Amino acid sequence: MVRADRAALEAAGHEVRGLVVENPVQPAGAAATLAASVWNPAAAWRAAQEADAFRPDVAHVHNTWFAMSPSVLLPLHRRRIPTVMTVHNYRLVCANGLFLRDGEPCEKCLVGSPWNAARHRCYRGSRAASAVAAAGIDTHRRLATWPRLVDTFVALSDFARRRLLRANIPADRLMLGGNFVMDPGLREVPPSRSRDVLFVGRISNEKGLHVLLDAWRRTATAGLRLLVIGDGPMRRELETRTPPGVLFLGRVPSAEVMARLREARAVVIPSVWYEGQPLVALEAIAAGTPLVVSDIGGLPEVLGGSDAGWLVPPGDAAALSAVLARLGEDATVDRKGTAARWRYGGHFTPAAGTARLETAYAMATRISRGD
Repeated sequence: MVRADRAALEAAGHEVRGLVVENPVQPAGAAATLAASVWNPAAAWRAAQEADAFRPDVAHVHNTWFAMSPSVLLPLHRRRIPTVMTVHNYRLVCANGLFLRDGEPCEKCLVGSPWNAARHRCYRGSRAASAVAAAGIDTHRRLATWPRLVDTFVALSDFARRRLLRANIPADRLMLGGNFVMDPGLREVPPSRSRDVLFVGRISNEKGLHVLLDAWRRTATAGLRLLVIGDGPMRRELETRTPPGVLFLGRVPSAEVMARLREARAVVIPSVWYEGQPLVALEAIAAGTPLVVSDIGGLPEVLGGSDAGWLVPPGDAAALSAVLARLGEDATVDRKGTAARWRYGGHFTPAAGTARLETAYAMATRISRGD
């Protein structure tokens, strides 16, 4: 999404400079950097150097976890640079960023102490790492770091916006934004001409592929096949007990993913966590492909009450199975595919995304200047 934002802004005539760092992957380096995640002076120094060299009109922050840390906000604030933050997940108040524990939604740290995360080993199953994450949340909650140093927060859904309000993000600094994707063009054949149903995403517990496979096993899906695109920690386990008609493709190039989305009968997103606004959902409706999504988090807002797909209770394999059975109805999937394409054109184009970004930047500028 950062790359898409940059491309859209540059196409609109803005000059953009990026400050991007990678979290270490080697255990020793990762542990040391994680230990500095509460406040990293080196990251603050680098942000100051970049700000002085570029002298931006506005700074747009997407993710400070964990190598950057919230320290990068202070030099921007001291230089009176209006700062926007897009809140892609729930990391500001949740150690794992998902509001998910033991496969179920959990908001203990939103309504209570962030130290619940250490008690339950919420971050990577480690009590020590979870304690570091909890310390960061607790510290910046007490110091009011986020509302002091960020001028405008952008939530991807009204669902996320409501939780940010409960996390004491000021309502007058919080706006509803949204992701966008490039237009892949009109599909050449209607969804009913395809027999492929797609799952695209990380194969991990929160994405709910295990629920989809259970539902597929229960459903009379004669003539259809389920293609699983992606990889993750649960792949080996799920692949060993795959029902008939399912094919695991692993990681594939993004161009191939887009091609398959344009040729699919439907895309299923069976997540059990509070999804934000996954790009695969937007790419599917841009391709005129119906969606089957869990009724949780920001996913219902992607459909926005349109006829572009179906909503299913999260984690309910029986309900999902009933919807999968309807994918055999040619007229239904074609009607929903047409509605999906209309939904994309009205909300998730680059032009719409650029307009939202410019609105956020103008809002942050007014707040920073005290207007």
